[in-house]
Amino acid sequence: QVQLVESGGGLVQAGGSLRLSCATSGLTFSSFAWYSMAWFRQVPGKERELVAAISRKDFSNYVDSVQDRFTISRDNTKSTLYLRINSLKPEDTAVYYCAIKNDPFGRYDYWGPGTQVTVSS
Repeated sequence: QVQLVESGGGLVQAGGSLRLSCATSGLTFSSFAWYSMAWFRQVPGKERELVAAISRKDFSNYVDSVQDRFTISRDNTKSTLYLRINSLKPEDTAVYYCAIKNDPFGRYDYWGPGTQVTVSS
């Protein structure tokens, strides 16, 4: 059974940094490397937003609002996905979710339960 668990969220002041982790289980080393992965975030009353994605070949892309502040990365040896967030802003406050998919052109197959990030001004 594939499971994802996020960690690293919390309360931080504006301008600070965080590193979110997404630990996976139930995947072999080779299958983890095959997955495309992403981080989403959601605030109450709004749709979940894709903020960063990384392909199986380590190509990454970001939503404009987080460009140059967020860095997505993966460690295939640890079966873990990361999101480094610098220069945090109050508008980054949200629940952050990691997700993975086998088909790079399909929907995300597995999701974590989310981790809360709260940025105080």
